[in-house]
Amino acid sequence: MDGITERVLEGLATLGNSHVREARVFRAPGRVNLIGEHTDYNLGFVMPVALDLACYAATAPRVDGILRIHSRNMNDTRELPVDDIKELKPAGHWSDYVLGAAKEVALAGYPVEAADLVIESTVPVGAGLSSSAAIEVSSALAFLRGRSIDKLELVKLARRVENDFVGMPCGIMDQFISVHGQENRAVRLDCRSLGHELVPLPFSVRVIAVNSMVKHDLGASAYPQRVRECAEAVAVYAERIPGVASLRDLTAEQYRHFDEYVSVPARWRARHVISENERVLAFREACVRHDRAEMGQLFYSSHKSMRDDYEISCAEIDFLVETAMAHSGCYGARLTGGGFGGCTVNLVAPEAVDTFKQAVAEAYHKQFGIIPTFYDCHPAAGAGEASLG
Repeated sequence: MDGITERVLEGLATLGNSHVREARVFRAPGRVNLIGEHTDYNLGFVMPVALDLACYAATAPRVDGILRIHSRNMNDTRELPVDDIKELKPAGHWSDYVLGAAKEVALAGYPVEAADLVIESTVPVGAGLSSSAAIEVSSALAFLRGRSIDKLELVKLARRVENDFVGMPCGIMDQFISVHGQENRAVRLDCRSLGHELVPLPFSVRVIAVNSMVKHDLGASAYPQRVRECAEAVAVYAERIPGVASLRDLTAEQYRHFDEYVSVPARWRARHVISENERVLAFREACVRHDRAEMGQLFYSSHKSMRDDYEISCAEIDFLVETAMAHSGCYGARLTGGGFGGCTVNLVAPEAVDTFKQAVAEAYHKQFGIIPTFYDCHPAAGAGEASLG
């Protein structure tokens, strides 16, 4: 039993749960997206990996009809009658991700029983590593309490929490990789068909995420704005090209032929998505060939597209990327996640990891007065029940 599993079990005991011996613990990982940013809600391609950073949810039954949830990260507790679950409304509170999962589990036909639920996550909030999907999936598993559910149905259930309850119009990538992650593998996902392929990463490359420790407020409003701008571009192309239902359906040649009819900035958003889909497919091929130089160039091209066409970067992130690219041991760097802060993801030679971290940390602190946090991203298994042995 690992340390975080012990802590969430201790949390149940601290709450005074008298059925702690019946406790079960469920885990769901965060993720880092290697490439394919803002393509998921445009039904395109992405290539994330699940992380060993994860959210753990310990659950034990109660007999009084009450559902009580406690976050060890927030040091906060909420409780409500379990009979009220299906009528829940979002409160703009951390508990929305947990209670939204309870509601969706109930609406899917699985009765949610009175219980205590204690949650702790090692996925940093606001870093672009999908802390929300980790808590949604682990909570859903805890409310299911071992009842069988198809993996893809679990993915869709968790996404409904994000879309319909929390109100964020994200694609399906985060929940998919949290459920379907594999050790030592990236997952190339087709967000339209939901077909996926496991892709081994070269052993001669380490994936290092660098947390800028900033998250600009613009990100909350810009995300749905980008969704609307992409839809605007699709509407223009759909009038002119049969069969176009999303930006996924456009080639670069078709884009260039009709781009003059699309207003700015929707034109730029479409250019990013179309080129990013091409980069995901090229990155997969580069991984298979172990072509580290090509992988790195695709990373940097992706970042420039997000910076210039999708306009979701910021001064801190751009500085981290350029500093990384100047290091001889770094093959490529890019923004990962929703944007306006959060993390960069970097491909680094194993022997250069220590000097890379030192150089980036010193330069970033000198420029912004901020000490970044580094995460060694080891591709991990997807969600499941934690061992209590």
